[in-house]
Amino acid sequence: MYVRTTEVRGDPTRIGDGLRAIREEVFPAVSEMDGCVGMSLLVDRETARCVATTSWQTEDAMQASADLVRPLRDRAERALGATGGSKVHQWEVAVVHRDHAAPDGACARLTWLSGDPGMVDRAIDIYRMVILPQIQEFDGFCSASLMIDREAGRVVGTAAFDSRAAVEASREATAGIRERIVRELGATVDDVEEMEIAFAHLHVPEMA
Repeated sequence: MYVRTTEVRGDPTRIGDGLRAIREEVFPAVSEMDGCVGMSLLVDRETARCVATTSWQTEDAMQASADLVRPLRDRAERALGATGGSKVHQWEVAVVHRDHAAPDGACARLTWLSGDPGMVDRAIDIYRMVILPQIQEFDGFCSASLMIDREAGRVVGTAAFDSRAAVEASREATAGIRERIVRELGATVDDVEEMEIAFAHLHVPEMA
């Protein structure tokens, strides 16, 4: 399984219109494309930063859709009032584990790491054997995933929780885990974000 992430920052005063356009126009259109499995959208309403993720059955299907999704991306940018364009990245899905579906009001923590390409396989093993068993014990845990770019030496882990309060309650413990893992991998933390799950329909199968 593969996913494409699109990161965009819009105008906070237009976030409602932007989310509506993505949900009602972009999502249905992408879902009709060959090989598309689903889509999710994370948002920070204060900054109007959005991370849209589309999932694909194969790498070929994802690559073939690149030109087709461009006008949809342009439409989303206009609706959100974005002026800086989008940052697009393609990933392989390495780990997925779900306890239960994310309810209304769910939030997620995204952790973006980079390092030597050789650390990626080690990162997958550590995520499965060390990180996942710990975070799934946190109150309000919904699901977790790890996406990788082997060539670039980049990984992004996402942990979803029932509510913003649950994300905040896990913040300190998660920071401790992250510090140990980053040191062991020799990786760099590029960013840590806590975002609202606007909708989650990725439909990626369990890969724990």
